[in-house]
Amino acid sequence: MIPQAVLEITAAHQPDWPVPAELAAVRRELRARPPLVDAHSCHALAGELEFVARGEAVVIQAGDCAELFADSARHRVQAKASQVHQLCEIVESAGIPAVRIGRFAGQFAKPRSCATEILADGSEIPVYRGDAVNGLAPTAAARRPDPARLLTAYDFTARGLDALFMRQLLLSEGSSGIGSMLAPTYISHEALLLDFEHGLLRPDPARGGAYASSAHLVWIGERTRQLDHAHLAFAERITNPVGVKIGPGATPEELIAIVDRLAAGRGRGGLILIIRMGAQKIADRLPTLVAALGSRAGQVSWLCDPMHGNTRKTSTGRKTRVVTEIQAEIEQFCRILRERRLHPGGLHLETSPDPVTECLDTMAGLTGSREPDRYESACDPRLNPVQAEQVVRHFTRLL
Repeated sequence: MIPQAVLEITAAHQPDWPVPAELAAVRRELRARPPLVDAHSCHALAGELEFVARGEAVVIQAGDCAELFADSARHRVQAKASQVHQLCEIVESAGIPAVRIGRFAGQFAKPRSCATEILADGSEIPVYRGDAVNGLAPTAAARRPDPARLLTAYDFTARGLDALFMRQLLLSEGSSGIGSMLAPTYISHEALLLDFEHGLLRPDPARGGAYASSAHLVWIGERTRQLDHAHLAFAERITNPVGVKIGPGATPEELIAIVDRLAAGRGRGGLILIIRMGAQKIADRLPTLVAALGSRAGQVSWLCDPMHGNTRKTSTGRKTRVVTEIQAEIEQFCRILRERRLHPGGLHLETSPDPVTECLDTMAGLTGSREPDRYESACDPRLNPVQAEQVVRHFTRLL
């Protein structure tokens, strides 16, 4: 059961589930189901993150913006995992170990800035919040929050984990018996839907307390990291490695409080600060935050999310991101940390293994009138394989 004290804390960006009895039944079902990941694999990831914090490895965390149930078949999860593996090989070719973390097999929910959207005919419907909440189709019926989707999210996550296991097994069989040397791919998602996350809390047999069995790593988003709200309280309760998105509005006092609450008991690197400030703001905002942490800055893992702070709109109003701006933020991120004797610990990217045209290569593309011919994201624009490799190669050269 969720402790009453937790239930009474404000939880931002939660769906307005229409039938409480249906939600209660889903919560009971989630509590009765097996854990999706085991505690030992979560702690194995924590051990790898310790090397990241010490400056001996980097993280490549990549995958969908908002993962679709329809795009979660075994071959699709394996394609996404293969992309993460290929990006890590770029880093490893420079002699730097890489930790593989997929932003898939569970990334089925997204916080949204507005609760509704206006259609071309002037009608207003609830906004799409991810397949774990409602449907993408722009109709009132599809956008009705349905708690049964939380169970579907569980099912697709379980299938995704099976797909990753099969991929690992096939790679092991094709590697002349050296399967034990193959690096695992861990899964991660934003811990947004607290009914889902609390339903999958399980006792941690290794460390005591509870761990989130929904993924090896979960993160708290920029919109839900309020110090007095429920998402941070949830992160404080679990023993998994956790990430927190840090945007340009974060204050030194907030960051100190987050590190004080979440770094304790996780070991070095077990708390990941995911910096997402934008190329135009990071040089002004990040140095103050790093300085405020003092010696504690070396106890966490530092990742750069160069996507979310660099969202722009084309001349026709479609959201996009520009690769040159993404690279510029990475450059500033690495420079600021290096100047303070800290390790740029990796990248947090939204990517697709398909040749989508959701992101632009240069700023010149913003003024064109032609719409991208392959814009398939359910929410925010993702890097295609060529762009993702370009970004990771740029990051590797800066290490």
